[in-house]
Amino acid sequence: MQRCDWIYQGYKTSDKPTQKLYQDYHDFEWGVPQHDEKRLFEQLVLEGMQAGLSWITILKKRAAFRVAFDDFDPAKVAGYDEAKIEELMTNKAIIRNRAKIESAINNAKRFLEVQEEFGGFDRFIWSYVGGEPIVNAFKNLAQIPTRTPLSDKIAKDLKKRGFSFVGSVGMYAYMQSIGLVCDHLVSCAFHRENRGLRKYNKATQ
Repeated sequence: MQRCDWIYQGYKTSDKPTQKLYQDYHDFEWGVPQHDEKRLFEQLVLEGMQAGLSWITILKKRAAFRVAFDDFDPAKVAGYDEAKIEELMTNKAIIRNRAKIESAINNAKRFLEVQEEFGGFDRFIWSYVGGEPIVNAFKNLAQIPTRTPLSDKIAKDLKKRGFSFVGSVGMYAYMQSIGLVCDHLVSCAFHRENRGLRKYNKATQ
């Protein structure tokens, strides 16, 4: 099966567990529109945790993150206190970076505020694309941007709302990960046109 070239980078072909992590993420998550509130929050936190690191590092630790962060329930994470921060700082299975952990707690509070204002973070974030994913038609990896005017806008808006670790590059990766934008190469079996799925909405999830 033809897939996007990036999943073959960053690991040895003999590393089957890592290969499966990458392939499963590529096949079943990357570019697939996400509307579940917990998963939207999870991805927001993980993109922040990735700063300065490789995405495969985050994927390998994701199961541990889900346990440590109460399955990324924003209401629970928003209530974390100093004792919980210290507990997380001793957890070797996750990224032990105080600034990133404190950012996750802060962003949980801001996430709840957006939910209250818009009736859901899903409604808020998908409003940037009118409820429909942007489907690109890139032929090679060099054409895929790391940031766009839209990711600049989302990053700016989130920062105004008090979110942290939400730079434009991270927000473009977030857009890709939750399906706001589909950047599967046209040669990839998982490009929208190849799958016959030009449009996604909640009814198809």
